Amino acid sequence: MNVAVLGASDKPERYSYQAVVFLLKKGHTVFPVHQRIKKIDQMNVYSSITEIPEPIDTISLYVSADISSQIQDDIIKKFPRRIIFNPGAENPQLFEKARAHHILPVNACTLVMLKDGTF
Repeated sequence: MNVAVLGASDKPERYSYQAVVFLLKKGHTVFPVHQRIKKIDQMNVYSSITEIPEPIDTISLYVSADISSQIQDDIIKKFPRRIIFNPGAENPQLFEKARAHHILPVNACTLVMLKDGTF
């Protein structure tokens, strides 16, 4: 499964970093996205979701509603199967917009979903 992690971090203590690592460990293809970070470990980081050359199955959000609202059109245009709004990344407007575009919005924690097998 192709997964974009928006707000990916290069700091191991951050949940967005842990999600990237755990997704890779579970065999997913991961596309970290962050405007300022260029590498996470040995992985290239995309500065925008629009730069990802592959179709995306899941977008895992680790950015505030202010940020995701600014890029919501790019998120919707990427047409993922679902968007996971991790704790702290909830955005009711984007949630409803995703639903209106037949994208499954989920308020959940990617790490918990990976651990309990519901990802």
